[in-house]
Parts: sequence; C-alpha cells; structure tokens
Amino acid sequence: MAESERLGRATAAGGRPARKSAFGDPDASVLEQMGGVKGLVFSSIPILTFVPVNGIWGLTVAIWSALGVAVAMLLWSLIRRDNPQPAISGFIGVAICVFIAWRTGDAKGYFLYGILTQAVYAAVFAVSAIVRWPLVGVIWGFLEGKGTAWRRIAAARHWYTVATSLWAALFTIRAVLQYLLYLNDEVTWLGAARIGMGWPLALIAFAGTVWAVRRAMAHEPAVGSVVREPEDDDAADVEDARRSDDADGDPAVAEDG
Repeated sequence: MAESERLGRATAAGGRPARKSAFGDPDASVLEQMGGVKGLVFSSIPILTFVPVNGIWGLTVAIWSALGVAVAMLLWSLIRRDNPQPAISGFIGVAICVFIAWRTGDAKGYFLYGILTQAVYAAVFAVSAIVRWPLVGVIWGFLEGKGTAWRRIAAARHWYTVATSLWAALFTIRAVLQYLLYLNDEVTWLGAARIGMGWPLALIAFAGTVWAVRRAMAHEPAVGSVVREPEDDDAADVEDARRSDDADGDPAVAEDG
C-alpha cells in the first residue's frame, strides 16, 4: 500500500481518522512544511542572477537573465511533473520585479515590489491582531474546519495573537530595513537582504507559529463540539438554581433526585 494511503487510513485515539497537517504533523520538518529546498532555491536563484549580472553587464542584460532563469525553472518543473506552484509563483514575482526595474530604469526598482508587499502584509497582520481577529487564527480555523469558534476562548485567541504578531514583526523588519537600503541605492545589499531576510527569518517565524498554534489548539474543543456562550452559562445556572429550589420544597422531587 502506498505511503499516502496508509497515512490516510491511520487512526488517532478514539477511532477518528488521523489528519496530518502543516502544524499538526510532528514528523515534518519546518523546512518541509514551508515548501522544502525547492522553494528556497526558486526564490533565490533569480536574485543571485540579477544582482551580479547587473553589476557586470548592466540592467537590460540583468532583466533578461532573471526572466530567463525564472522561465527555465518553470519549464524544468513542468518537464519533471513536479508541483509547479513554487516555479509559477516565482516566475510571476520575477516578471513584476523586472517590469518595475525596466520602467524605473534603475536596478533597485527590482526590489520595490517586495518592499511594498512586505509593508502591506505587516499592516494587515498587525491590524488583525489589534482588533482581536488575529489572521493566523482566522486562516487556521478555516483550514481545520472550526471557523471562528476559537474567538470565544480567551487562551486560544491569545496564542493566535502571538503567532500573528510574530509575522507582523517579521514583515515590518523586512520592509523597514530593505527600504533604507533602497533609499541608499544599495542594490547588492538589497539582494543579500532579500535572501538573508527571506527564508531564515521565515523559518524562525514559522517555528514560532507552530509553537503558538499548538498551544492555542490545546484550549480548543474538538471539531463539532459545542462551545457554550457566556449567556448560555448564565441561563444554565439559573435553571440549575430553580431545580434546586424545587427539589428543596417538594419531597417527591427530592426523593426522585
């Protein structure tokens, strides 16, 4: 039997089918959960091509070289019938970056799109944490089929906020430091920062997310369980008190109890 079939038929405690997921699979490394070495390579090679080629032969050659590398990686994935998603995403990203560099006539324009997207991500994650709708919790609740039930559990909401804040801090650091290099026309250092602050920091943030999400999940009920609202608890307390009074005043009720 294939490995995927055996994993799909594996059962967890209580007879429920085991569900392997990014955060819930203890056997997967953090790098594997983030796309593996292929994702790292596909995101780095175009930059490693663009920066030195620009320094030696100029912007035009660098633009075509980066595009050529992106196309080659995409074709390689298609020929090998691998998951083309990393190569497709990489090609689109490179196409946008070289277009901006071409329009601005400056090699540093290649990095402007990345800086802007990091700033937008930072704002979105930060605002979601501030308004108590942490984006990590929203995404994870959707993936797990739990919706937003976790918001009624203070401890779970706290840990999802921690995870969301980690990503907000990561995106902020990237955007600010790379923008400073952009203002100073440091193309070589922009390339180094894009790679150095890319996967290494993302691995740290992802590991912190796994840690926080697992703690949040420890406070959540299982899928399908009913989480009683505070007002439901109050109503239940009133009902219990009424029954207690009835039992005290009615010997028959007391005897039945």
